[in-house]
Amino acid sequence: MSENVVKHKSFLFAVRIVNLYKLLVNERKEFVLSKQLLRSGTSVGANVREAINAQSSADFIHKLAIAQKECDETLYWIELLKETEYWKRKNLVQLIMMLKNY
Repeated sequence: MSENVVKHKSFLFAVRIVNLYKLLVNERKEFVLSKQLLRSGTSVGANVREAINAQSSADFIHKLAIAQKECDETLYWIELLKETEYWKRKNLVQLIMMLKNY
């Protein structure tokens, strides 16, 4: 059985988001934006997993559409963190590139 690439990448992305959240909270004492980032960034993979177990083609498409919306929201929070200089540009650019390639 071959591994689902989208499932795998969305999980790895969620891990990076969780680690970024921990750093933002612990090192930068940023609690509001980081929480929003955590919620949307980890929701991507959760919705991908729901799509994999969809009950119909329409349900599958709907769940992936939600995952795409969560990607866009996550991109918003990342861009906001970058522009307000809460985190190093290099690290956030890597996350942005992951989202744009998703």
